[in-house]
Amino acid sequence: MKALAAAIALALALVSRNAAAIDPFEIQVYDATANAPGAPGLELHVNRVFSGLTTAASPELPQNHQSHFTLEPSLGITPFWEIGGYFETTLRGDGTFDYAGVKLRSKFVTPPHWQPHLRLGLNLEVSLLPTTYDRDRWGSEIRPIVAWENERWLLVVNPIVDLSYTGPDASAGPTFQPAGMAKVKIADTVAVGLEYYADFGPIADPLPLRQEAHYIYEAADLISVPHFELNAGVGEGLTAGSNAFVAKMIVGYVWERDAHDEVRAVSTR
Repeated sequence: MKALAAAIALALALVSRNAAAIDPFEIQVYDATANAPGAPGLELHVNRVFSGLTTAASPELPQNHQSHFTLEPSLGITPFWEIGGYFETTLRGDGTFDYAGVKLRSKFVTPPHWQPHLRLGLNLEVSLLPTTYDRDRWGSEIRPIVAWENERWLLVVNPIVDLSYTGPDASAGPTFQPAGMAKVKIADTVAVGLEYYADFGPIADPLPLRQEAHYIYEAADLISVPHFELNAGVGEGLTAGSNAFVAKMIVGYVWERDAHDEVRAVSTR
């Protein structure tokens, strides 16, 4: 009877735990690059959960049929430091357009030409979101970045640690949410490959596999237009704790001078 009671208690504990949740507003792998000093940038992140989870931990809203729109301004401060922020909105499945929170970030990277192929970085974020999109409201992200790139390949890993400062999940401690990508460049025009995103739950007490979130995205990047960013992909959830099908796109531009523009400006002084 004691063994049966223990088994029932364990089962109830597992059922009551919440499925993992990956940030639905910024589906992106950081590649350890940054704006040049003084150069502003702007990105628009758009994604649509075409088939997703129909339940969520109260008071959060289920992500099924949600569309997310995020504006991300940025500014280069030094060759190794960039600051930025996020303004997040949601179009719910019922047609309601909703404010979904703000985030501030500070990104540090190895300076350009530090190594011919290797780049390193660290992105730090703090967020304040409505409880309908994050029941813990206050949180932060620590995102180490390791990138390797040559004329043919781009390989990146982001072993992300996410923290909640308030709310019911704060006591569980930091969660592990790794991301990564592997892409091949084609004719110096596009890079195509796979992006991976996951949430294993609290580091000290990982979730059961079926409650973890795991996604594979087939994605492509336009790389032939200087200072312009275009990323698009479709993602499939691999576990019961994931949205089944998501489509995403990122469009961005950095107002940064080319090297020949710098030379021309100097020569006309």
